Amino acid sequence: MTLIIDGHNLIPKMPGMRLSDMDDESQLVQYIQEYCRRKRARAEVFFDGALPGSKPVSGGGMVHIHYVRKGKTADSAMIEYLEKQGNAARNCVLVSSDRRVQTEAKALGSQTISSEQFASEVLNTLSQIEVYSKDETAPVAPDEVEKWLKIFNNRDKRT
Repeated sequence: MTLIIDGHNLIPKMPGMRLSDMDDESQLVQYIQEYCRRKRARAEVFFDGALPGSKPVSGGGMVHIHYVRKGKTADSAMIEYLEKQGNAARNCVLVSSDRRVQTEAKALGSQTISSEQFASEVLNTLSQIEVYSKDETAPVAPDEVEKWLKIFNNRDKRT
């Protein structure tokens, strides 16, 4: 599954985030990267209003960021992206609350979800405690490390 996300449409739906924040885009990308890691999904995030000279696409791995230059909108860039996917658009989920864009995406075979619903899904996913397999190491809290160091240090002093 590939998520096609209208970044500026999603930001105000995320608790504690505003479009006026200096690092709103990078905050959102961090949330999406972690969400994709946990869900094993890919994301194409579109931000309009890119400054001249900025790279049109950045990022790697599971999340790619598309900076749409002035004169074009993220909405039109997302639809173009879906058009280029052809039949594979059915494997995409467009994230936007713009009904016109949702209608166009559905006509291309894509699924859609509102930004409000997706924000709720992201927060729900990120709030869940991860369960680690035997092969993975769970992160250890600093106070847990201190507790074990004291136990081992006391044991060493007795011998």
